[in-house]
Amino acid sequence: MKEDGMRRIRYHAYGGPEVLTMEETEIPRPGPGQVRIRAEAIGANFVDVKFRQGPETGGIYRRDLPAVLTGDVVGMVDAVGAGVDPGLTGRRVAALAEDAFADQVLADAEWLAPVPEGIDDATASMLPMGAPVALGTLRAARLSPGETVLIHAAAGGIGHLAVQLAKIAGAGTVIATAGSPAKLDFTRTLGADAAVDYSAEDWPDQVREAAPEGIDVILDSVGGRILVRSLDLLAPFGRAVVYGAAGGGATDIPLTSLFAMRSVAGFSLLAWRAAAPKQAREDMDQVTQHAVEGRLRARLHARLPLDKAAEAHRIMESRSQLGRVLLVP
Repeated sequence: MKEDGMRRIRYHAYGGPEVLTMEETEIPRPGPGQVRIRAEAIGANFVDVKFRQGPETGGIYRRDLPAVLTGDVVGMVDAVGAGVDPGLTGRRVAALAEDAFADQVLADAEWLAPVPEGIDDATASMLPMGAPVALGTLRAARLSPGETVLIHAAAGGIGHLAVQLAKIAGAGTVIATAGSPAKLDFTRTLGADAAVDYSAEDWPDQVREAAPEGIDVILDSVGGRILVRSLDLLAPFGRAVVYGAAGGGATDIPLTSLFAMRSVAGFSLLAWRAAAPKQAREDMDQVTQHAVEGRLRARLHARLPLDKAAEAHRIMESRSQLGRVLLVP
């Protein structure tokens, strides 16, 4: 690799993990409002599996080719663009980045998460996106202490943080769903009061058994039939918050399910930042404080070198992960 060059991962065709290729490119220069981060760890996100598979696989995920991979980058700021505090240089930060699988990465200075001493890489990688999404969905659901919460995909990168944050917020009962015995056991170690395998056809009955009065809050990143069947589990005045569609395309929600005093809301971190920037910033500070004080921890599933990006995608695609998959340049 040349001194003025660096490595990055891109793909030039849709398909399986094998389409991810390592390239050499120039080191980017930060533009106005940006910083450049020398990456130490990069958190892989499941949404990029859907983008990589391509629009032909159905769903709402579309990205033009050649395409880059998003990710949550942890590292040192080594350059700043116009209008950015030069004092950020040398600081350890985390940031959600658009072109993240690289030795050096550009990110918006406005949404950097400072990483305090003593925070491990997996937890640091959740400070800019994963933990604020988990907290934001609970906030959008207007969770009150004592209420019952159902969290789908509760062993995943965001789900396993949502379980912890729901307990921190005073939820009375947290019911986690996941797709394997190992994942169900994992959610119990995080504080889930009950765990249900949502690959079983009778999973709604199992939820009803655990919460006979109904569910007050549902957090769902799966969508599809899982969401439709979840709506009938809501108690009167129950709220579902949808923040993804990992299980396939967006679903037409049957309005008749909502007539029983139920509601459905959507959540997107970028929309949240645009609509309520002050609160979004405070959310990042809040999850950082939870991490510093030991209440919130991200589980590390795998730590792989950058050139093993395809293996990271295979892990996520197999749905075998418990927590976070990190790439290390």
